[in-house]
Amino acid sequence: MSTSYKETADPESQALLPQDNSDYPAPQPSPSGRRPYRLRHVLLAYVVGVLSAVLVEFFLCSRYSFPVWSTPDSPLHADLASPDAGSTEVHNFPPSSPTNAFPSLFPSHVGHAGPTPTGAEPALVATAPSYPLHTGAPHLLGPVALDRNSSSKSDSHFDIFRHWGNLSPWFSVERGSFGLDSGPEAPDTCRVTGLHLLHRHGARYPTEWASYGGPANFSARLHNAADGWNASGQLEFMNDWTYKLGEEILTPFGRQQLFDLGVSMRMKYGFLLKNFTETNTLPVFRTESQDRMLASALNFALGFFGYPLDGQYQQSITIEDNGYNNTLAPYKTCPNAGDRTKSDRAIPYVKQWASIYLRDALDRLRPQLHGYELTIEDVYTLQQMCAYETVAIGYSKFCELFTEDEWKGFNYAMDLYFWYDSAFGSPVARVQGIGYVQELVSRLTHTPIPVHNSSTNATLDDNPVTFPLGQSLYVDATHEVVVLNVITALNLTSFAADGPLPADHMPEHRAFKSSHLAPFATNIQFQLLACESHPDPQIRIIINDGVVPLTGIRGCPEDKDGKCPVPAFVDAQREIIAKTDWNWACHGDWHVPPGPAWNTTTGDAPEPGSV
Repeated sequence: MSTSYKETADPESQALLPQDNSDYPAPQPSPSGRRPYRLRHVLLAYVVGVLSAVLVEFFLCSRYSFPVWSTPDSPLHADLASPDAGSTEVHNFPPSSPTNAFPSLFPSHVGHAGPTPTGAEPALVATAPSYPLHTGAPHLLGPVALDRNSSSKSDSHFDIFRHWGNLSPWFSVERGSFGLDSGPEAPDTCRVTGLHLLHRHGARYPTEWASYGGPANFSARLHNAADGWNASGQLEFMNDWTYKLGEEILTPFGRQQLFDLGVSMRMKYGFLLKNFTETNTLPVFRTESQDRMLASALNFALGFFGYPLDGQYQQSITIEDNGYNNTLAPYKTCPNAGDRTKSDRAIPYVKQWASIYLRDALDRLRPQLHGYELTIEDVYTLQQMCAYETVAIGYSKFCELFTEDEWKGFNYAMDLYFWYDSAFGSPVARVQGIGYVQELVSRLTHTPIPVHNSSTNATLDDNPVTFPLGQSLYVDATHEVVVLNVITALNLTSFAADGPLPADHMPEHRAFKSSHLAPFATNIQFQLLACESHPDPQIRIIINDGVVPLTGIRGCPEDKDGKCPVPAFVDAQREIIAKTDWNWACHGDWHVPPGPAWNTTTGDAPEPGSV
């Protein structure tokens, strides 16, 4: 019950407040010594008083339920949820017209900087005896009650932050997670000569739409029905809960993620900047025009270069909108990527799995929400709410509602979603990633893209100023779906080894995990090496500090450190580029049935006439 309600409208609460009775004389005893009323009068007055109080409370204080009209789904003798429950709470900062803003009195530069000589560039990836690991979630607090909700086979090392799929903060995957017992540090006899970095934006608020679940959708439904429901038990906090999430932009934690990623990459690869000094050039980093994309790129740059940014690098901002070719947002020029029958095939799988792994959670939570019929989708949304609230405001009570097994189930639900929508199980995955592969090959070979037949932008990519070749360091910012598109287009088949993911059970050991491949601030290092033991330059692919085997790429040998000769890698990618038909996959009139009646494990559209 809100404080304002108690103060203004609740006669019972008002009656319990201390009263100042100094203006009223104390009652005096009857001078006669006889009782002025008989006992029956007292009892009758008491009964009438009780009935009057109940009637007044019922008619004037409609927020209380009344036992006579209660149903099994309505709360007995309990407050209904606050009228504000589920409403959106917004704190607009900064103020639009602050009264004390005098920029001229607070300049950014006043001179007198003191000594400013610099030192040598860090080169941790080349010089340190080991590689620093990223734990993933500073400043975030996990659920204090998770131990209470743990199953009997509780894992003492269970980390909830690593079981949110694409909503997980990025972390260094365990050594060997992708099948190779190797680390990101330069292998023996090798030295790092270049880095191509592709990374995702940092933690954000939910997007404006959701094909299944969606925190904003659920909170709106709750708010619209707030005058008819009440929560108890573990859900009691929802009686006064408000929706505090914005939409799509970075959270403070998301900004910090990218700043830290920039610092981390400078510490590991700062020595590559010497090449720019020697050639008297500046690095060119790329991002897109979306707010979270630009903010991510700038926060990365602040971490990598430090303030001020002017004169240290050049930031290319490509337009993310319909009609603009953009390899970092390829779906904007691929019509079939906007056809949900082709690009959003995951939902039946997610629904089927959610109905299995959340069955017990629904049975446990439904009796605690009276007057509102929780569904499986609602419970799934509560898990989403846990992740989004945590990365936005640091902690979420929703996280306490589920067991370890249910969080593992949620993680797998996200795997299903991205396998079938953005990776090897999607018929429009490879074609959306192929443009970035074309750019990667162009950079590796120091030659322009010969034919623009995908999402590549000829205006930008054919200009050596906006798309320079021959540099030792490249940094591109994109979305998690594009990261998965690129992984698929490169033919990193070790992640597809398990074939189509099942929706009726969770494989105990699976290669494809969205929390490993596409968390917030995920990053792929295309690491270039010169090795004494190999005549050709070598390339490795390192995803979130995990070395990826390249044996699915034709011509790449089995190698304990995941190395592949650059010429062999380039030849294989050119072959993939030649086989990928943008016009057919993105503009072709093809159809696939929903569910397992049709499947792909290569991310390709069906061949003409095959479906």
